[in-house]
Amino acid sequence: MSNRLGRLAPAVCAVLVLAACGESSDPRENTDAADGDDGGGSSGGQVTLVMESWRNDDLAIWEDVILPAFHEQHPNIRVTFQPTAPDEYDAALDAKLSGGTAGDLITCRPFDVSLRLFEEGHLASLTDLEGMDAFGDVARAAWSTDDGSESFCVPMASVIHGFLYNKTAFDELGLTPPETEEQFHELLGTIAADGTYAPLVMGTADQWEAATMGLQNIGPNYWNGEEGRQALIDGAERFDDEQYVAAFTELASWAEFLPSGYESMTYPDAQNMFTLGRGAIFPAGSWEIALFNEQADFEMGAFGPPVPEGQDTCYISDHTDIGVGMNAATEHPDEVRTFLEWTTSAEFADLYANELPGFFPMSDHDVEVDDPLAQEFLSWRDDCESTIRNSYQILSRGEPNLENQLWDLSAQLLNGTVQPADAAAQAQAGLERWYEPQQ
Repeated sequence: MSNRLGRLAPAVCAVLVLAACGESSDPRENTDAADGDDGGGSSGGQVTLVMESWRNDDLAIWEDVILPAFHEQHPNIRVTFQPTAPDEYDAALDAKLSGGTAGDLITCRPFDVSLRLFEEGHLASLTDLEGMDAFGDVARAAWSTDDGSESFCVPMASVIHGFLYNKTAFDELGLTPPETEEQFHELLGTIAADGTYAPLVMGTADQWEAATMGLQNIGPNYWNGEEGRQALIDGAERFDDEQYVAAFTELASWAEFLPSGYESMTYPDAQNMFTLGRGAIFPAGSWEIALFNEQADFEMGAFGPPVPEGQDTCYISDHTDIGVGMNAATEHPDEVRTFLEWTTSAEFADLYANELPGFFPMSDHDVEVDDPLAQEFLSWRDDCESTIRNSYQILSRGEPNLENQLWDLSAQLLNGTVQPADAAAQAQAGLERWYEPQQ
């Protein structure tokens, strides 16, 4: 979801218009007669690598900060960041790979999109890449085969789910961030009774946020994170089990605290309402941090998903978002591996986390993030168990697509057009139609 969120400074936009519109030249084909370059992609022994990406809003950060740090250590390797518009990336990359014109480095979507590219022979295996042992099983799962035997992209960043809040509103009303769901509901009731602020700022018109920032935000506390996610894949648990009904029930309870007319409120509408200071709490992903820091003129805080009463362990959705791999057809595999090994390092983790607050390294390196909001999100890893959205691995390969079905059911729950038990039953019935372990 994070690729929906790019807001570019005008100067960067000007660069991107040139990069994303019309035909762009391949820097590997440039020649430099003064240096005696033969047009083969090197000059004076220097190799140029091209990195494909959908993160066009990150262009300046890669060009001005991240890549110069790599070039300083590896002067004979030049990496060019060449982004494509996010909604065009997958189709454009497929065409480039099929035509033999894709970059040497491929920015990887999580799970099935990249798995398909690996199975088709477009992504090289990175199982034995030095530095991959810095990533745990959950991080590698997004870019590994189903059995975990082969990895094909280096995990680069995740996004963490939680809640952003308006500190001015909390101070005015004498509120403190909740730790339990009971405290959460008491707090929402206090905000609603005061009437100055919308307690929870979210709409259902676009559907996806009801599932992504709603169900997948609070749900891991009900299905016990990775334990429950794996149990769904294995067929040991079902979507109509009580823990999933309970998660749907909690989500449905948010409806009375949403803004008036939330049924027609889009995602940008909700973003604007919160950053204009008209709401108290925004169910969020950490990808919001940079944009909200820019747009809000009040101080913000963050709290993790409140736990149900009596539960000691907390769980967070620490969702695998972006990786980077090797084009199997690259003419410079050694240089690509050198770059990929660098992306497993503590230096890269620190640079990436601080230049892109809200996108967190998945390696085991200790990283301190300068942005206080981002550091608050990151600190939850120390106290809570991490998991990923339960619809992303394997369970959305058939029809109905579970991810899309959860968007629809979560929005219906909040709109009052389906009851929690019915939503759980429909999700289960959808899996049973095509997924054998659930039949």
